[in-house]
Amino acid sequence: MPKRILQGTVVSNANDKTVTVKVERRFTHPLLKKTVRRSKKYRAHDESNNCQVGDSVQIEECAPISKTKRWTVVV
Repeated sequence: MPKRILQGTVVSNANDKTVTVKVERRFTHPLLKKTVRRSKKYRAHDESNNCQVGDSVQIEECAPISKTKRWTVVV
């Protein structure tokens, strides 16, 4: 089964080898027919601590690394 890949922006890199990535999705509201933006934050594993706040990154689904980390930074 293929792993999901999401694209988002790094909003925090305060923890060691961990970044918080904000992923935004857009969809049309079923009743109002207006484009709505929703966002969600994911904790991702960044082995080399390369990511800085504001970077655009891709994250990939993986096996659980800790209590909250289920994603790894791809690029």
